[in-house]
Amino acid sequence: MSRRRKLGTKKKIALLAGAATLAGGGAFALAATSNAASVQNASTSTVCQGLATALGNNEKFIADQRAAPDALSEARIANREAVLAEIRRKQEASGCEVGESAQGSPAAPADPPAQSRPPAQSQPPAQSQPPAQGGGATAGAAGGGDAAAAGEQVCKGSTVTLSGEDGAPAASSNQFPAGTKLRVTNLDNDKSTTVEVTSVSGSCALLNNAAFEQVREPGKFLIRRALIEKVG
Repeated sequence: MSRRRKLGTKKKIALLAGAATLAGGGAFALAATSNAASVQNASTSTVCQGLATALGNNEKFIADQRAAPDALSEARIANREAVLAEIRRKQEASGCEVGESAQGSPAAPADPPAQSRPPAQSQPPAQSQPPAQGGGATAGAAGGGDAAAAGEQVCKGSTVTLSGEDGAPAASSNQFPAGTKLRVTNLDNDKSTTVEVTSVSGSCALLNNAAFEQVREPGKFLIRRALIEKVG
């Protein structure tokens, strides 16, 4: 008859402990992998893109203030650093990569190679062209700036996000001086707000929290299809 070798009590305990350790390690690895996979960034989430843009715009504002300081720069920087901390908290709460930063709107597409462009069309003499019609928003407005006429579309193609600042509805801008009035329309839900520019930022129109709430879509921190008009 074959004899079966019996394991001692100590050996059984050691084997069971080793198996538990391996199982626990595997569970920890799976949990870590799951947590890493759940973190989103600007390339995968509109929410994260909006927060990254807001963070980048505020970081640029701080850098500009430090590069050319004036008597109020330290106060402005302290305020914006508090805003940065709030945006990072929103990134964490939204499952975004904390500290991810992006500045401004997506770059305009590059011009196509010369050989792919259609042949130039001859233009009629200037005097034969009808005079331009005034008034109303113009879809062909270029970058904007304080030279734009009242009611004219500005900053065509710009996205709009929030600065993270509190207070009454207002905007900040790198193109328009304080006192300028802008109407911002979210074309995805047709909501509009008219706000006054009160400070400088790193983008054409950056809305504070109260103004952004008036035009945002629930759960989103970025307006991709925005119409920005100078109205005063």
